[in-house]
Amino acid sequence: MLTHLSISNYAIVDQLDLDLALGMTVITGETGAGKSIMLDALGLAIGDRAEPDSVRTGSERADIRATFDLAHCPDAQAWLTSRELDTGDECILRRTITREGRSRGYINGTPSPLADLRQIGEMLLDIHSQHEHQSLLKPATHRRLLDGYAGSSELATTVSQIWRQWHHCHTRIQTLRNASEEQNARLQLLSYQVEELEQLNLGKDELEQLEQEQKQLANATSSMKACDQVLTLCMEDDSSNIVHQLSACQNLLAELNLDNKPIQDAIELICSAQIQVEECCNELRHFMDRFDDDPERLPEIEKRLSAIYSLARKHHIQPSELHTLYTELQDELASLQSSDDQIEQLQEELELLEKQYKATTDKLSVKRQKGALKLAKAVIRHIRDLGMPAGEFKVELSTVNGQFRPHGNEDIQFLVTSNPGMPARPLHKVASGGELSRISLAIQVITAKSCQIPTLVFDEVDVGIGGGTAEIVGRLLRELGGHGQILCVTHQPQVASQGHQHLHVSKQHSKATTRTQIHELQEERRTQEIARMLGGVTLTDHTVAHAREMIERAQASATI
Repeated sequence: MLTHLSISNYAIVDQLDLDLALGMTVITGETGAGKSIMLDALGLAIGDRAEPDSVRTGSERADIRATFDLAHCPDAQAWLTSRELDTGDECILRRTITREGRSRGYINGTPSPLADLRQIGEMLLDIHSQHEHQSLLKPATHRRLLDGYAGSSELATTVSQIWRQWHHCHTRIQTLRNASEEQNARLQLLSYQVEELEQLNLGKDELEQLEQEQKQLANATSSMKACDQVLTLCMEDDSSNIVHQLSACQNLLAELNLDNKPIQDAIELICSAQIQVEECCNELRHFMDRFDDDPERLPEIEKRLSAIYSLARKHHIQPSELHTLYTELQDELASLQSSDDQIEQLQEELELLEKQYKATTDKLSVKRQKGALKLAKAVIRHIRDLGMPAGEFKVELSTVNGQFRPHGNEDIQFLVTSNPGMPARPLHKVASGGELSRISLAIQVITAKSCQIPTLVFDEVDVGIGGGTAEIVGRLLRELGGHGQILCVTHQPQVASQGHQHLHVSKQHSKATTRTQIHELQEERRTQEIARMLGGVTLTDHTVAHAREMIERAQASATI
């Protein structure tokens, strides 16, 4: 359950700290006072999208912390443990938003992606909106609600997963079969291309070696001439070669017979230079002796390179990429040649998936049928209490056999009638706005009873309902609060009087700013707020007495 909510610099809240308890907590206040700020902040804590303008004017960052008690939330505890985020029986979800629009999420102090906040948030908090009844017109909503109530959501998810695998497998088989003609043409082309590359028989490093050898042979004459000139200058000219000159310099300095460090260093350097020149000459002689000046070799290399370059142009690639192309074409050719084996394997996989699909959908259908009857009875009872005394409700399951579908064998549709003797028809054809709101509220309350989420939030779900019907709504929500934690934003005094805890939202204005504050109301202040909701601006003794009676009657009817 949600035990504490801290909001800083969000919207028109500068600082707000709330301690929340089990049971039904009602949130009331004037229109526009900011009742939904608390719920919006909760939504951000569990990963909702953030807007930069949500940061309070004059502040750099909004900060929201929601603290949950996990004592009765084993799924959430297991999720946190699997990610090494557990800190015992408490979980703190934090969200920060900067004025520039940057947002960060934290789980128990550890930076976490918003997807993780949403995952853990779905296990801890469920928000029912006043606009949720509009989604009740969609068949997908009917299926989701029925599966949730019937306890068949996991089976439905499994069916969807099996169907996706089956669809992928079926599509792959059809693709392989339909592409047979195109595949045969591709096989012929690939066979020719692979054979052409095999005939070229290009080695992995052959191209680089050939280009280097071609360059060397093309410059053979100039290379030999240059080497010969260097040898002459270094050693072969008796009187003026470099080695002779270095030797003479060394002798001149040695004859000085001076024990002087600079002189000795110079002699060593000249000696080293002489050795280096001699080694250079040896390398050049070795190169010249090894040089193969075969006049027939250069034309052979150029012919080979021409064949390589030509084939590379044919495939629109660089010559260095030919070896990689050969490997890729071989792989593709092998894959196409084995397509018959692939089809056979895929067919076996398809048959296995079809068996799994049938077995799982049969189980899902049984659960849905049982759940549909129970849900219909529960909704009928509630909508009659909510001002539709002749209301009838039916969950219609239309079986579609022989087809593989992502959501199972049934089309699910909610049918309703509010007039005796009239057949039940789809919601969008017969339900008025008020009736749809009541049906939606009934379903939300019913499905919430089977919900494993510890904290349920109802945001003005009682819009358009008043009088005795509103009192029944309050009783239903209070009943839910007896089994967990309910947060309810309401304008109805009949609903507000049923709360175990009452929070009041108000605005404070000054010349410079506007602030929203939330206070817990006790005894007389709570009576005054209920009376305000009943009677408006001017409160009479009768209105106050009526408000006190409503609160006392609610407290006497049930306890946590």
